[in-house]
Amino acid sequence: MNLTARQIARNFLNGETPPRPLLLPIVFALGAKVENVPLNQFLNNPTKIVSAARQMRNHLQVDGIACYFDAFLEVEALGAALQRTSDDEPPLVDWKGSAKAGELPQGLRSPEEAAKSGRIPVATEVIRRMNAGPNRDFLLLAGVSGPVKLAALLTRLEKRENTGFGDLSAEALEFGSSVTTQLATTFLEGGADAIFLDEQIPVGLTTRTCEDWANLLAPAINVTRFYDALPLLQLAGATSALECWETVLGRAWDCLLCWPESIVSSSTSLPSSAAMQSIPPGLALSLEFFRPDHPGKEEQIAKFCETVTNTKPAVITTAGDVPFSADMRYLKRVFAEIPRAH
Repeated sequence: MNLTARQIARNFLNGETPPRPLLLPIVFALGAKVENVPLNQFLNNPTKIVSAARQMRNHLQVDGIACYFDAFLEVEALGAALQRTSDDEPPLVDWKGSAKAGELPQGLRSPEEAAKSGRIPVATEVIRRMNAGPNRDFLLLAGVSGPVKLAALLTRLEKRENTGFGDLSAEALEFGSSVTTQLATTFLEGGADAIFLDEQIPVGLTTRTCEDWANLLAPAINVTRFYDALPLLQLAGATSALECWETVLGRAWDCLLCWPESIVSSSTSLPSSAAMQSIPPGLALSLEFFRPDHPGKEEQIAKFCETVTNTKPAVITTAGDVPFSADMRYLKRVFAEIPRAH
């Protein structure tokens, strides 16, 4: 029997090994090209987003569609002003007030207020409209910044290399955890089937600090599972991930870990086969892979397909939102070549 993507995800939540990998790439901003509108206009228009999502899902033949994914969604909802200079560059974040780097800005909205502010209602409306479609067999995905990534953004430490727990205040981390959980809940109530926890791995993880990190993530993971949805922990920061591989895998996680493909495909960093069998990985393709001018694309496609065959991942995704400069035809070709059976 051919199971739908929603059935595979539900069975996976119940402990069953997926019969094939779920192809869940994060393709969101590219919808502005599909609708031929400026990105800033697209991000605020649920009708355009829904139209683009339906077209891209049919064109790419994926198992799930990103209803909303923006790394700056939360900070804007919390009170920041975003200044976009181009569709290809991240916006500048402007906080009113004079808080120093490392400190939380003054006048932040509460997590509950943020869930009703900025573009959060737009994202929720997109999920609701997509969920209302008849006979839907694909998954609805929504991205939420993880506590560490959000705390770094709020305290303006996101550009600092090697950010660890010692650089982030307990207040910022707890606040980030509350916002992450609140927004995940809001999207789940709207009908999301999977939550991408877009998180930055703190460097220098020890067994104790890894447990602290897991405790910050636990509320969002727990509420996602409460709604019978799939929690996906998107681990950004390839260097940090490589250093912390064994520490992270040494803990039992109640979610699916999506590792950068470059790490999983490295023979020197693979964990034991027993660990890989007990914890099916999620593979996240590097965003550099989708840039039109990226060299060695043919070799990378072949290498990635080999990694998929060897590791039998539960989910295949991308390391973030596919770049606005990506070519849709090339995107379709890459996804078509990925092995879809174990």
